[in-house]
Amino acid sequence: MPHRKPPAAHSAALGTNPERARRHNRRVVLETLRQHGRLGRSDIANLTRLTAQAVSNIVAELLEEGFLVELGRRRTARGQPPVDFALNAAGGVTAGMEIAADHVTTVLVDLAGEVRARRVAPLPDLAVEAVQMVAAQELAQVRAGADIPERLLGCGVVMPGPFDFQGTLTVGSTALPGWTGQDVTALMSAALGTPVTIENDATAAAVGEHLYGVGRNLRHVCLVYFGLGLGLGLMLDGEPYRGAFGNAGEIGHLPAVPQGLPCVCGRRGCLERYVSPPALQEALRLAGIGPVDAAGIARLQAEGHPAVLGWIAQAGALLTPVLAMLESLFDPETIVLGGALPDSVIDALIAAAAPLPLAVARGGERSVPRVQRGTTGQFTAALGAAALPLLDATAPRLVRNPAAAEAVQPVADPAAAT
Repeated sequence: MPHRKPPAAHSAALGTNPERARRHNRRVVLETLRQHGRLGRSDIANLTRLTAQAVSNIVAELLEEGFLVELGRRRTARGQPPVDFALNAAGGVTAGMEIAADHVTTVLVDLAGEVRARRVAPLPDLAVEAVQMVAAQELAQVRAGADIPERLLGCGVVMPGPFDFQGTLTVGSTALPGWTGQDVTALMSAALGTPVTIENDATAAAVGEHLYGVGRNLRHVCLVYFGLGLGLGLMLDGEPYRGAFGNAGEIGHLPAVPQGLPCVCGRRGCLERYVSPPALQEALRLAGIGPVDAAGIARLQAEGHPAVLGWIAQAGALLTPVLAMLESLFDPETIVLGGALPDSVIDALIAAAAPLPLAVARGGERSVPRVQRGTTGQFTAALGAAALPLLDATAPRLVRNPAAAEAVQPVADPAAAT
């Protein structure tokens, strides 16, 4: 009898038990406070549809654990003034770390979502042990700053993917040398001495722009990310979309040029061979220049260097059908371009990709541009990474592994809810 592979964990239906319901409802309360700033118990109950007793119990727990702070009674015209609560900015921090091809970016974000510290350090060696050492040093440096809460709730680490569910880098053209097949979660947790959440750079960047940048008040955003390759981060209905195996958005390997340049993935003419920071560096190398950092690229562009201008024109033309395809597939409110390229180059790429074809779905007047540059710059992915441990604790739907996904609505059973 042939061996039958057991069904994947992420495809199984999930039951509910009182402990699971309690954890879920804590997250619902925290997420509601994160969105609204300050609320009383009755406000929380109305917004979450939890019972007053459930909210009272959860608020008491969160106060004792340091996640919330009591703000005192609200001034009201009549009746007993309610006591307001808010997330405790001094109650702890989460760290976000982007490990790129030549640098490490680290940020600390408190429970209220404010950035407390940020650093960028060179990364001359991509060997596992070297990256672990630099990462540990950088985390220690940002935590040593003034007025930094001592409690560290976890660290989000972003790297170029692809990944499997367990945070192991699988074979891919954008994987950092020496890291393919490594258990990134285990290695970085050991180095940093804190729980680590792994994410690919494009998805983390989309989360960063959603929380801190041009996507802050938007629910449906596509982010084209210029990193070690070319990736796509998706925020759909306010949630990061990762796909069945956590690697949605690998647009760098869309066929762009028939029988074009060979790609390390084994195919020819892939988009990122023409539209990515390495593709720009290759164009500069062929012109006898390079490698050039972001400031140098911006300077060459301002001087009108033909290698930079020629690359922008070619890359923009190749982006046009891709941006139109993203609109047709996902119907986003906007498409954001961001990542490792200078702002001026991204602006020029957007101009070179215009005009886009007429949108297939036109839902009335747009409140934001169809395509725009991100505003969080080189810290985009690290900010998204820092949000991951916080989102895991506060937002029931923003979980990385579908196997751990929970129901969207608060549990209605008052007994389970407490």
